[in-house]
Amino acid sequence: MIEIEEQLEKGILVAVQTTQSDENFYYSVEELRQLVGNTGVEVVGELTQKREQVDHRTLIGKGKLQELKSLVNELKAEVVVFNQELSPSQVRNIQEVIDVKVIDRIQVILDIFALRATSKEGSLQVQLAQLNYLLPRLVGHGVNMSKLGGGIGTRGPGETKLETDRRHINRQITEIKRELKKVEAHRIRRRKNRQSGNLFQIGLLGYTNAGKSTILNGLTDSDTYEKDELFATLDPITRRLELNSGLQMTLTDTVGFIQDLPTDLIEAFQSTLEETRDVDLLLHVVDAASPNMKAQEETVLELIENLEMDHIPILTVYNKRDLVQGDFYPSLYPNIVISAVNDKDLENLLEKIEKVIREQLESYTIKIPANRGDILAELKTGTIVTKQNFDPESQSYQVSGFTKSMDWLNYILNQL
Repeated sequence: MIEIEEQLEKGILVAVQTTQSDENFYYSVEELRQLVGNTGVEVVGELTQKREQVDHRTLIGKGKLQELKSLVNELKAEVVVFNQELSPSQVRNIQEVIDVKVIDRIQVILDIFALRATSKEGSLQVQLAQLNYLLPRLVGHGVNMSKLGGGIGTRGPGETKLETDRRHINRQITEIKRELKKVEAHRIRRRKNRQSGNLFQIGLLGYTNAGKSTILNGLTDSDTYEKDELFATLDPITRRLELNSGLQMTLTDTVGFIQDLPTDLIEAFQSTLEETRDVDLLLHVVDAASPNMKAQEETVLELIENLEMDHIPILTVYNKRDLVQGDFYPSLYPNIVISAVNDKDLENLLEKIEKVIREQLESYTIKIPANRGDILAELKTGTIVTKQNFDPESQSYQVSGFTKSMDWLNYILNQL
């Protein structure tokens, strides 16, 4: 039996370097190359141009557009991917010259999200973001329309849907939003149940591929999908975590951030990120080995601010220390430098988490009758117990420690 290899689409990357994009230009192009590679497209060519500002009609100048046309014909490319966002009119103008599929960075990210979404909510959010992005681009007819609808491969909403009128697309958007509200209501109830107790909650945030899932798996013995690729995790995952003191808490992994994350995508995934909006501590995971670490840090901090989460205490976890070459100087505090694949480093991270948490908790000292082992057990899992002394005279334990909620502690004591 002869095996036939699947033919990859051939793609050409196009990027314009302006004075505003000088500093991170090459990192951004390399990131686009990774993004496109993750969609299964073979990058066969690359075209860059340096200009004061982008051309408002075609992003690149007339001469460069002709050069791109020749390159497409020479390399037999089937898709051209622009690093900057393209307006609907720019797509039309470019496709008047180049007779292949023309998409931008945002559509590539949407395609990857479509590949990664596994939950019902994640899939609905991707569909919503795709339709919101494509709606203003429902212009033109025939071959342009089908090229726009396809995305890379066949992961876009599809040609037949895009050939329907705007009213039908708007109806789809309304239906998806209605479905999302149902799912969101269920998730909010679940989150409120977690918040009602004394359970401490931690959120994992960071640039995509920084190693959040590896840390989640290492700390909780979970089996979350982890791979060296962008957006390996899309749907939020919450796991139980126990500190060395016995304190139990939740740890939630979220979708990775990226430079120029589409506005529609931030809005569509707002509810996903809501999982970490009310946490007690954020672990900001940073790829310490990335040559573009500083820009990645800034991207995440800016998004945290935009999401109005900058009031939450942050512990920066510089990951992948085993891949760092030369001296390393962290810029954010408090911090810890680790390798998520090193067990000792994970132990150190747990200790650091407990140290940071203690600064947010209230101290307490109480007496518990010796026959109330159930209360003592609850204190050990719901608070950080630092001292436990038995007094033979009163036949009671004197317990000292730290709690998240004095109301919860009083509720427990009322059971005595």
